[in-house]
Amino acid sequence: MALRSANVNVMERAARKAARALLRDFGEVEQLQVSKKGPADFVSTADIKAERTIRDELLKARPTYGLVMEEGSNVAGDGVHRFIVDPLDGTTNFLHGIPHFAVSIGLEAAGELVAGVVLEPTRDEFYWAEKGQGAYLNDRRLRVSARATLVEALIGTGIPFAGYGDHAQFLKSFACVMPEVAGIRRAGTASLDFAYVAAGRLDGFWEFGLKPWDMAAGILLVREAGGYVSEIEGGRNPLESGNVLASNDKLHKPLGDLLRHAIGAAPQRQAL
Repeated sequence: MALRSANVNVMERAARKAARALLRDFGEVEQLQVSKKGPADFVSTADIKAERTIRDELLKARPTYGLVMEEGSNVAGDGVHRFIVDPLDGTTNFLHGIPHFAVSIGLEAAGELVAGVVLEPTRDEFYWAEKGQGAYLNDRRLRVSARATLVEALIGTGIPFAGYGDHAQFLKSFACVMPEVAGIRRAGTASLDFAYVAAGRLDGFWEFGLKPWDMAAGILLVREAGGYVSEIEGGRNPLESGNVLASNDKLHKPLGDLLRHAIGAAPQRQAL
């Protein structure tokens, strides 16, 4: 059985406490569908409650650490350590009663990702990773898939929606990737897309315009499972650019070449 550090235990406790409340709220979503205003307000409340729970739990255990959170409950902290938190990733799924959402918490130390957890409450799947220690689903060690050709690969993505993102850019990328692969999936929860790449359920994943809290835990999961994560354009810091490509080691270059061709980015050496 893999041994979890004190930091991972702290992150797990915070995620599970928030998840218990989210599951209770999720059970009420179906009844709220009759109201146009109700579900959106309800989910917003669920999101904020989950963020407050996580914030309180993390700061109780690590009072000097900083926090970056989706709903804005940020804390400067010691300037070295910071948690990067999405209290409810997959809000639209949650709103529509689709049981595919997650709590995601990443930890940086001196600008480097050192730990990450992603908890999918409806299936009680707890993904976690620590730098240099591997990635795990509950207590099972994870490894990215071994598929070596795009034609047999299943690839995840995120699709921009009304009022957000560059729709034309995405359609170009989709049109380039679609005829080359076995299938493309859009599940609506980026942290779980990363987790699925780490677990070998997906062979790759790309998305434009993500936020740090969508990616922090997932990036470490993939890297610690033996995969590669970069900016789509080839750089190494998708947390800053928001344009991310994650895959197993064999497909990262061919998938990246397709995407760069689609968006007109110059070929460059992949930073992994």
